[in-house]
Amino acid sequence: MKVAHQPSASMAQAYAQVRAHTENLARPLSAEDCLLQSMPDASPVKWHLAHTSWFFESVVLARFAGYRPFDPRFAYLFNSYYEALGPRHPRPRRGHLSRPSLDEVYAFRAHVDAAMLEASADETLGELITLGLHHEQQHQELILTDIKHAFFANPLLPAYRGEGPDVCAAEPLEVLSVPGGVALVGHDGAGFAFDNECPRHQVLMNPFRIASRPVSNAEFKAFIADGGYRRPEFWLSDGWAHVQEENWEAPLYWLKDDDGSAKDNAFTLSGVQPLDPNAPVEHVSFYEAAAFAAWAGARLPTEFEWEVASPLFAHGRVWEWTRSSYDPYPGFKPFSGVAAEYNGKFMVGQMVLRGGSSATPHGHIRPTYRNFFPPHARWQFSGIRLAEDA
Repeated sequence: MKVAHQPSASMAQAYAQVRAHTENLARPLSAEDCLLQSMPDASPVKWHLAHTSWFFESVVLARFAGYRPFDPRFAYLFNSYYEALGPRHPRPRRGHLSRPSLDEVYAFRAHVDAAMLEASADETLGELITLGLHHEQQHQELILTDIKHAFFANPLLPAYRGEGPDVCAAEPLEVLSVPGGVALVGHDGAGFAFDNECPRHQVLMNPFRIASRPVSNAEFKAFIADGGYRRPEFWLSDGWAHVQEENWEAPLYWLKDDDGSAKDNAFTLSGVQPLDPNAPVEHVSFYEAAAFAAWAGARLPTEFEWEVASPLFAHGRVWEWTRSSYDPYPGFKPFSGVAAEYNGKFMVGQMVLRGGSSATPHGHIRPTYRNFFPPHARWQFSGIRLAEDA
């Protein structure tokens, strides 16, 4: 594995900060909240708290002489998908795990933290610890996306936090021109990167234009008002099938008004809030993003177009669907050892998103980051940026 890592003193500090932030995210939640699993694709907060500790225990501390697991049975409960590390509890039934209790999970975290304080001084473990920290940051975002989905299933539509989202100012839409030619894409080797961001390589692109900002709620409402969810000419075949089967009429979490028509409110982490017309539309699938682009007479950018153009615009407010399948780069090599299963085996049937969102932890956003989800996924903070040929 070739990932940059920090000296031992700063490593211990970074470890403490990341772990504390995870627990801060869980602090507003009750033990009952932390057990909720609203669908197979989501996981309970308690499971996220335990799984991220399992990762350090199984991937890092297993190499550390003298470490004793907190409870050997946890390896089965909190493994996610690592075949090399043994069998695991089925993902769709993670919400059935009333035991261990939430208090026991926090004790598990404390046990791992105490051992990691010593392990962080071992320079030979630096790369694995760094990977573990970025892995935990991924789960910090999932804690928010998964609890939002769980709370939306509650008729009370409870709030995760009290303060409402910031109101966005209207932002002019500019069309940015990018020349064609040979461009370098992929991580340049400075700092951490997941294996799927490498190696850096050349791509040949035609000239194109790309929007200076993501599509707004107001712009997406115009698509709805024009019958966007009722007009199959804008939709990919699989997308139209989802519209019909799941009765999609608007982005996930948009709420109907009393008359059943206009959608002026949305469910947020702060509960039900007025829909901000200037905020980026979010919680749309790839299918909805592609349909909106077709309706607008545009298209979605490829992930390489997005990366090359990214210095020209701000990003990090919403994950942005691209028109690129999640495939390995030429010369891709997975992480070594157990971490080889981290990304490569998921490189089929998924689409790449770029950018980062309001739920992405600070320091976890970079232009080469390749997020990926199936094209029907809507519960992530996913949105749209338009592009077109020059």
